Amino acid sequence: MTRERVLITGAAGFLGSHLCDKFVKEGYHVIAMDNLVTGDMRNIEHLMKLEQFEFYHHDVSKYVHVPGEIKYILHFASPASPIDYLKIPIQTLKVSSLGTHNILGLAKAKKARVLVASTSEVYGDPVVHPQTEDYWGNVNPVGPRGCYDEAKRFMEAITMAYHNVHGLETRIIRIFNTYGPRMRLNDGRVLPAFIGQALRGEDLTMFGDGSQTRSFCYVADLVDGIYKLLLSDHHLPVNIGNPSEITIKEFGEEILKLTGANQKLISLPLPADDPKQRKPDITKAKALLGWEPKVNRAEGLKITFEYFKSLSKEELFKTEHRQFS
Repeated sequence: MTRERVLITGAAGFLGSHLCDKFVKEGYHVIAMDNLVTGDMRNIEHLMKLEQFEFYHHDVSKYVHVPGEIKYILHFASPASPIDYLKIPIQTLKVSSLGTHNILGLAKAKKARVLVASTSEVYGDPVVHPQTEDYWGNVNPVGPRGCYDEAKRFMEAITMAYHNVHGLETRIIRIFNTYGPRMRLNDGRVLPAFIGQALRGEDLTMFGDGSQTRSFCYVADLVDGIYKLLLSDHHLPVNIGNPSEITIKEFGEEILKLTGANQKLISLPLPADDPKQRKPDITKAKALLGWEPKVNRAEGLKITFEYFKSLSKEELFKTEHRQFS
């Protein structure tokens, strides 16, 4: 059986590994690529024995070569959490600039359709709410988040340039807060931080008074949206996320109730450029893709909590106690 081949970069990461599962399930031959700076081979080890799966340990910021035909490329190679991109800002900028350039060049050579993973961070600390795809954003290019925000904005720009100049088939997804199994407890994002603190018996730390909002999308819903966008004929950015908005304080209270923890929520100073509101307008995704999230937060959190409870004590207590939202 000849299978169509798909290249997934960042394949050993949280989202990348779930995408590998999806494309294997859909009957593709998956070529996974990751430099393992933030990825973890345990996320894809269950796929390694499959004939239709292969892994390349490679940094896409360097020249990328993959032999043979490729039908689709999904570019998810990038640190995606503040604790990572604040630690390695130059690598973060390189993977979304040089890395994207290399991936687009490969897509052009292979005549492949390419989907790049952008983010709601392109909107910065938004003054438009909810965020629509035609909003240009409110980003501080020299602030601590600039290395990630501007890297993703450049990614979108160069992807559109390849589409306009070379006629490359491109897709751009803007991903809002996503959660689910395989998230790292120490990645600095609010959901794993709260659950990790609850499991360790620590107080939950929120920033400011917790009035800032986020919207959390379960990973299975996100992967479904990515798949539908890839197979669509729309080349402009599309928001994929769950518009169910909640304050950080309310979210912390939900986590305490879910985990049965006796701790309390405590407040820390707000980090620089922390977005006050984050909620996707998914009108375009509904109209173009027939997509909207199906998993409600209570259901998704229960599955995610069970995953974190299954981790070893060593993994639980090696967490870096730093959190962003």
